[in-house]
Amino acid sequence: MTEDATGRFITLEGGEGAGKSTQIARLKGWLEGRGHRVTTTREPGGSPGAEMIRKLLVEGPVERWDGTTEALLHFAARREHLRSTVWPALKRGEWVASDRFADSTLAYQGYGHGIDAKIFEQLYAVAAGSFRPDLTIILDLPIEIGLKRAAERRGAETRYESLPREFHARVRAGFLEIAAREPKRCVVIDATGTVDAIAGAIADAVRDRLGA
Repeated sequence: MTEDATGRFITLEGGEGAGKSTQIARLKGWLEGRGHRVTTTREPGGSPGAEMIRKLLVEGPVERWDGTTEALLHFAARREHLRSTVWPALKRGEWVASDRFADSTLAYQGYGHGIDAKIFEQLYAVAAGSFRPDLTIILDLPIEIGLKRAAERRGAETRYESLPREFHARVRAGFLEIAAREPKRCVVIDATGTVDAIAGAIADAVRDRLGA
């Protein structure tokens, strides 16, 4: 958290088709029902400038960027997102729930594309400093299920979905390794269940970890 922030920052992570957008909306309703003011947002994106960068990242051909270029773009968008949306909301005392944050960059560009973790750490320090999420929920499910779900809602944002199965396997393994390395911050939830069951598990995690 930033030193003067009074809200809480929750991030939802996971591979393609994990249901993050649906669960962000459910989490917002649950938190508001408990008296919290809530801002929901997403990455890449979440502010006007960051949304412009999002289009560069999620649309177009797979070969458009390499992993290092993607990481640079993600952190440029992240800095703008934090500066314009996340930090102001936290300072107002709101709870912020974000569909993806920096763990996605580490999983996709680090584990998936193989960029050096030191590059990630350096970019994180420049963009976010010591700021970290208060809680990260990782929605985990088998790759085939996730890609099938993603294909069913296919729109213009297909660039990552089009990458090979082996890439998505590395991403899933990366998320699980991140969770194992930071158990105080991260909670892994089985995303193969019903929407209600997953929402209940997320609510339990938020209540247990943050006292919501």
